[in-house]
Amino acid sequence: MAPQLWLLRHGEAVPHDSKPDEERELTARGERQAVAAGAALARLGLELHACYTSPKVRAVDTAKLACQALGTEPIVEQAIGSGFDRDDAIALLRAHGEDARVLVVGHDPDFSEIVHDLTGGRIDFKKGGLAVVREERGSGELLALLRPLDLEALASNP
Repeated sequence: MAPQLWLLRHGEAVPHDSKPDEERELTARGERQAVAAGAALARLGLELHACYTSPKVRAVDTAKLACQALGTEPIVEQAIGSGFDRDDAIALLRAHGEDARVLVVGHDPDFSEIVHDLTGGRIDFKKGGLAVVREERGSGELLALLRPLDLEALASNP
């Protein structure tokens, strides 16, 4: 099997002008989005090799809340905080072998650009949304793009 990159954009955060960017935390809605994302991934039976997160508060909190349902601890990776690109994503993925499933929690526009660079596709990456890319030899195929509402529905349906 080819490795899969699971990109989870952080949940809704407090406004930009409320505090320094690195310190912006999730809103109550953002917390619900993160919990729903984790529950949805758990319902899918996702077994992760690792979860990496941006060091920014909103991403760390999203990762922690989502990973509770997945039984894993997120690892803070400085590169995800700003300027995270295709090569960074592939390096994280390949560090875990040929059939790796790696979740990365971070930010846009970096995530949309990574999806574009790997697949050629342009996406509208919502806060709290998820994109899944299968990577092979430096390119990829978009397997799924789920909005926060999709993840909530997946999490709550029996």
